Amino acid sequence: MKNVLILGARGRFASAALKAFVADGWQVTALTRPGRQPQPQAGVRWLAMDLQDSQSIAAAAGPIDLVVHGLSPRYTDADWKQHALPMLEASIGITAALGCALMLPGTVYNYGSQLTPQLTPEQDFQPDHYKAQVRVHMEHALKVAVQKGQIRQAIVLRAGDFFGADSGTWLDQAIAKNLHGGVMQWPGPQDVATPWAYLPDLAATAVRVANKRDQLPAFSRLHFAGHQQTGADWAKVLQAIAQQQGWLPQAQALTVKRLPWSILRVVGWFKPEVASLVKLNYLWRTPHALNNRSLEALIGPEPHTPFPQAVAQALQQAGLLTAQTGRAAIAA
Repeated sequence: MKNVLILGARGRFASAALKAFVADGWQVTALTRPGRQPQPQAGVRWLAMDLQDSQSIAAAAGPIDLVVHGLSPRYTDADWKQHALPMLEASIGITAALGCALMLPGTVYNYGSQLTPQLTPEQDFQPDHYKAQVRVHMEHALKVAVQKGQIRQAIVLRAGDFFGADSGTWLDQAIAKNLHGGVMQWPGPQDVATPWAYLPDLAATAVRVANKRDQLPAFSRLHFAGHQQTGADWAKVLQAIAQQQGWLPQAQALTVKRLPWSILRVVGWFKPEVASLVKLNYLWRTPHALNNRSLEALIGPEPHTPFPQAVAQALQQAGLLTAQTGRAAIAA
């Protein structure tokens, strides 16, 4: 049986990956912070241990084929400065102790604000803001760990904005927060297309990559294209869902409101997480896509839930639709 250790297993990507690896027949060991007592789950063995105790974690985990870095600090620059690299260094230490491969979910931050229409894995990074610099340092640390022989293999799987699998994403926190009132809130121009990663699809992709990892070099970067959508695309799908739910008359269009960045800048003086979001608003103004040729050469076509179905399921998973109305929206 194949064995995977997922670090930070209660996180958004990590929890989706946990389900996907279990569904594929892997034995999952899931690490959480001490004091956490998750519900028992078939195919999952939970460990509540200190992340920095790599030798104890490796001993408790037993034979492992792959470590998944599902750890993420709070979204503030201060937390990233204090925790992001140490968290990755801990993952490298655990992977080294286990003698296996390490997978890191990547972001588009590395490319900085000068985004190009097609982002390729081979493209040079232009880290012109703090989170970009941190992310570049993280991937460099992985590459160095492989070159020095600390870990056997490292895989970066890069994706766009997450949605689905849980709450706490742009979709439920802002975009569709007031959908029941017939309103969509959009952070940028409606004609700019950007990449979106429906988490169950991304997690299924991570499993397929894991199953093919012996065909990859010691250090590799792969891009998950996901859904390439504009604000207008989102409005069309959300309008149909709102109308189906009876939140919006059939003859009435969805109201689209722009996210008030100027107000958020002021709020950011008092809330560091909001300030960090404001610094990244260029992502909504600049068309960009993730080129997935290398990924599909490895695994074949990406797992790809149709966009209207993915949105409806994501709303249901975030608690904005009931299971019954979510199924009705998908069917419609």
